[in-house]
Amino acid sequence: MDGCFTIPDWRSQFARLEGAYAPSTMKSYYADVQVFVDWCAGEGQPPFPADVATVCAFLEAQGKEKAASTVRRRLYAIRKAHRLLRLPDPTQDEDINLSLRRVRRARPIRPKQAKGLTRDFLDAFIAGEPDTPWGLRNKAMLSLGYELLSRRSELVALKTDDIEVRPDGTLQVIVRRSKADPFGQGRLAFTSRATATRIADWLAWRGPDISPLFCPIYQDHPIDRDLSTTTVKRLIKTAATRAGLDPSVVGEFSGHSLRVGAAQDLLKKGFDTAAIMRAGGWKSVNVLSRYLEQAEHNVWA
Repeated sequence: MDGCFTIPDWRSQFARLEGAYAPSTMKSYYADVQVFVDWCAGEGQPPFPADVATVCAFLEAQGKEKAASTVRRRLYAIRKAHRLLRLPDPTQDEDINLSLRRVRRARPIRPKQAKGLTRDFLDAFIAGEPDTPWGLRNKAMLSLGYELLSRRSELVALKTDDIEVRPDGTLQVIVRRSKADPFGQGRLAFTSRATATRIADWLAWRGPDISPLFCPIYQDHPIDRDLSTTTVKRLIKTAATRAGLDPSVVGEFSGHSLRVGAAQDLLKKGFDTAAIMRAGGWKSVNVLSRYLEQAEHNVWA
């Protein structure tokens, strides 16, 4: 009991979604609904079913601390919870839209864009990697991630069977699942010979009996499990530091920098938006446009 009301077992209802949504989405659902439940407890209001006024108050309170995108995501979680519990959904009311507009207008924050890991950075980062098993893996990951324009989740999800050597010495790679492709239809991508060579060098050391294309290394031995997505971010920042970049510049790189930098380079080489979207698997022109902003002012340089 919380006050004079009983909270339904919403977690067991969300368990019905397992397998239908990505693990990251499920993690966000659980976290966001819990924030709402805790907030309602503090306000003495029932979270399920919530009324329109309660949800509006929650959204505007969250907007004082969180980005508008986070507030919107939490609204979606509240909506999903009510639907799973088969309760009246308060989130479709017009007052909800007005509250979201207030949140956006009160904190007009421009989305922060990761620094692009463009070709000049890529070459410097690869050159700085040591002649160790970790260096072999990191060179291959940097090179492949750049040429696939991959998200960090896509890069660590690749399996050895997802790559195929072509007659010309390059690689064909199938990116089987991504944020924009939740049902795993996949997209084909291709690499240079240089990247194919780096992958071959890594696999020659790693051996044939490992399922993930890239794996952890423990005491000079490969471990048959996936890397975490944070490994990509750490790899990039470490490579940037090793390349001698100023700490303030190092801090601008993220796990998304490979994708951003490759897209910017393609634009400067004259590829149009449609070609870049195909290469990177983008579905939204607006998202790609943010990636390309920093490159566009250099097109005529």
